[in-house]
Formats: sequence, structure tokens, C-alpha cells
Amino acid sequence: MITRRTTARDLAQIAIFAALIAALGLPGTITVGSTGVPITLQTLGIMLAGGILGARKGFLSVLVFLVLVSAGLPLLAGGRGGLGVWAGPSAGYLIGWLVGAALIGWLTAKILPAYPLWLGIVINIVGGVLVVYACGVAVLAFRIGFVPAVTSNFLYLPGDGLKVLVASIVIKQVHRAYPGLIGPPPTGEPAPADAAATTDTAGPSDTAVPTVTADAPTTQNAAASGTRPADGPTVSP
Repeated sequence: MITRRTTARDLAQIAIFAALIAALGLPGTITVGSTGVPITLQTLGIMLAGGILGARKGFLSVLVFLVLVSAGLPLLAGGRGGLGVWAGPSAGYLIGWLVGAALIGWLTAKILPAYPLWLGIVINIVGGVLVVYACGVAVLAFRIGFVPAVTSNFLYLPGDGLKVLVASIVIKQVHRAYPGLIGPPPTGEPAPADAAATTDTAGPSDTAVPTVTADAPTTQNAAASGTRPADGPTVSP
């Protein structure tokens, strides 16, 4: 029963974040430079998926989104969709989304439950910017050359820097409000319960000792007065 509930919850989370990535494409695109790779808000969704859901579920949410895009749904910013996107200049960046979401999720799990904001920013820069850029450049270089592919990414840095900051703040607040989204929930509650159980168990034995001790003088006084021998029934004088 636990496995079914967990699986249903995981599927719901994966579907929700796939939908979130699609929704972030609704504002459209901003085309800069001559590479044909637009600026979109969907990179923010990649960071949020990895940072909130973790490596496995974050990766799967991006994978579901890309499968739907490949099937022809116009979910990419600007209404793009279909297998043709994998032949376009953005193909490497789409691959980088998968790797970036998984890496962000894996690194985020290492710093939870504290999630220092500066570490979250570093993680999102590494997974959401550097990894995505590296995959994008690796594919784009075959079209326009290596140096132009690298220098073209400088135009995206200001917007991606803002997305990194927003994603880090949101991820921190979500994990503070809902601990346990990545990995098991923090433990610590059973300890007081165990201590209370130990106290309840030890209570009767602690009170039994004074009871036996208090009865001992009474028995000895009765035996000394001759009304009842210590080892026999009561005898009248």
C-alpha cells in the first residue's frame, strides 16, 4: 500500500512539473544574436524540477515534457514542437535540460535539509547554466563553429543569472515548507517517544522498591511482640 501511494504521488509530481515547464513557455521567446537559439523562461522550470523533485523525478519530468514535444505538441516557447526541434540549433540545449535537471537534483539532495541559499545558487549555476550551455555548444558547434557557439552564450547570461536567483529562493522555501520531497523526511520525533516509553516502563519498578522496604519493619515488629512468628501463623499468647 505504501508503494502504491508513493508511486501515485511521484507520478503526480512528475506530471505537474512537466506541465509547469510547458506553462513557462507561454510568454514566448526573445531571439538574440544570429544562432537561432531563443531566450525562454523554460530554463527556470528545469531548475525548479531538479531542485524540488530531485534527480530521478526531475529528470523524468523533463523527459515527459520532451517526449510530448517530440510527439508534435507545441509546448516549447514560441509554439515549437515535433521531431524537427531535434534538428534545430536548440537541440543540444534540450539535451542539456535532461542532464542539468538530474545534476541539480542530485546536488540538492546532498545539502538538504539545510539548503544554504549560496550553495543553492552555485548548484543551479552548475546544473542549470554551465551544463546546459556545454551540451548546447557541443551540438551548435557543428552548425556555426566552436568559437561562435561559445561566445553566443554570453548573451544569455544576464537572464539566466536572474532565473538562477529566483529558482534558488523558491527551492529553499519549498523545502522549508515541505521537508522530505527529496529523500526520506527528517527524523527525530521517535526519540522523545522512546524516552517516554522507557520512563513509563521504569516507573513501577522504581516505586516497588520502597514498598517492600516499608513492609519489612512492620513484619519484624510483629514477630518481636509475639503476636505472629516471622515464619508461621498468628499465635495467641
